[in-house]
Amino acid sequence: MGFDDLDAVLALLSGKETVKEKVWEMLLLSLDKEEWEYLSVRAREVAQARFGKSVYVRALVEISSYCRNNCRYCGLRCGNSGAVRYRLDMQQILDCCREAAALGFNTFVLQGGEDSRQSDEWLAGVVAAIKSEFPEKAVTLSVGERSSMGYALLRSAGADRYLLRHETADEAHYAFLHPQTMSVANRKQCLYELKRLGYQVGSGIMVGSPGQGVRHLVADLMFLDELQPQMIGIGPFIPATGTPFAGEEKGSVEMTLRLITLLRLRFPNALIPATTALATLCDGGTERGILAGANVVMPNVTPLDLRDKYTIYDNKKSNGSESVEQLSLLEEKLRGIGYHIDYGRGDYKGL
Repeated sequence: MGFDDLDAVLALLSGKETVKEKVWEMLLLSLDKEEWEYLSVRAREVAQARFGKSVYVRALVEISSYCRNNCRYCGLRCGNSGAVRYRLDMQQILDCCREAAALGFNTFVLQGGEDSRQSDEWLAGVVAAIKSEFPEKAVTLSVGERSSMGYALLRSAGADRYLLRHETADEAHYAFLHPQTMSVANRKQCLYELKRLGYQVGSGIMVGSPGQGVRHLVADLMFLDELQPQMIGIGPFIPATGTPFAGEEKGSVEMTLRLITLLRLRFPNALIPATTALATLCDGGTERGILAGANVVMPNVTPLDLRDKYTIYDNKKSNGSESVEQLSLLEEKLRGIGYHIDYGRGDYKGL
């Protein structure tokens, strides 16, 4: 495919019409390395036109490693008897937020398994306490599937954003990855309910999860086009000890970067992180994600003695430039590719 043809595809991706399945499939299957580099440069230009050379940082607090679900890919699955469990109390979470605030962060991300002990009411109290102390800062939640009433309660307590990756839009593939108690229909319904309630909503996928093929990725891109999320998180699949997929191959870093590029071109205003999974699998993964079109990084502020217990996958990076203790290292890495940290709230701003 020549660059003139690629420019025609770029015009299609930047338009308002739904991108057809055959276009996504062609992009994923037919481009060579030089053509992908061309698209990556264009995606970088799109991101810089919206955000400049800024990379937003969010302070990540992993609030619980307990989970009621038994997803086949996740190290936190309730059936993993080897997982070391913990849960933070309200005071610990507030202390994490205070540490992050002192460093200049303006967004806190509370992430955890679906822990039945951390009920909607309890979590709403945590959110309200954070907002009472830090009324101008954003609170993002990533705590799984909840009821419409639960989401509404958390929203009324002050939660601004919600991250809930759909993981795969294909019903059969979703059933392969998850227990029978879960369904892709409910996951999608949760995402639409979060949008209705006024959250800034994030979805996304694992790249290279067991059983995934190009047709699944195409379905994911079509679903994201339909959902129109404000945030899109994607990262490569990484096996986790104690799961049925512990021996499976890791996801592709290159395919992850290509999807970041396509997502930036299709969703120019989206907040797209260079994920920890990408940094875990690839030296320089954060920088490569930014250069592919990402514009968010989430340094870890979970208490140091607990970080290695949040084992959603093996060897997860939570120190170095992935931690709040090493922000100078992150700044150095970003500066090396011509970018810098932006400590602003980084709210979604659609056109």
